Amino acid sequence: MEYPSKLIERAVEEISRLPGIGKKTALRLALHLLKEPVSASEALGQSIVELRKQIKYCKKCMNIADSDVCGICASHRREESTICVVEDTRDVLAIENTSQYNGLYHVLGGVISPIEGVGPDELNIEQLIERIKSSNGTVAEIIFALSPTMEGDTTAFYLTKQLKDFNIKISTIARGIPIGGELEYADEITLGRSIASRTAYNQE
Repeated sequence: MEYPSKLIERAVEEISRLPGIGKKTALRLALHLLKEPVSASEALGQSIVELRKQIKYCKKCMNIADSDVCGICASHRREESTICVVEDTRDVLAIENTSQYNGLYHVLGGVISPIEGVGPDELNIEQLIERIKSSNGTVAEIIFALSPTMEGDTTAFYLTKQLKDFNIKISTIARGIPIGGELEYADEITLGRSIASRTAYNQE
């Protein structure tokens, strides 16, 4: 594609790096920004820079936060005896939107995937183990809310083995989520019922 300006070409190249955005969409967005006031582009650029430089991760659950401890972990209204283990922040948002869960979370930062070279050491698994150890018996249940894929099941199986020495109930969300589907794309009713009707996790 020929561009009328090197500046447009550079903008298109950078915007198209975002997931789900091709060159044509990137060009449309770049041309849209040119029609907007300069202040709008400056505000967009500043928000992205601040996002990258100032965002933090909760020291307790590893979720994205504005401070050292996220709002969920800091809340006195949450049930501290239950921890819901999820892949990333998008899953936390999806579950929170159901209003069916009032416990805490732990964000793994991914799932075990040998094909992609992601092993247990690349995930926030050790932080989860230490969190349970330091809870002095407060944690009574761990819920696996991982996408029902091969990678999700592998991660759940590995976590179960790591948690076997703790006197903790281990459960997983009910299979109301389609096999092979992604948690973030599930509708709120299905996801809410899956959380409410969770079942004990079986290794066999």
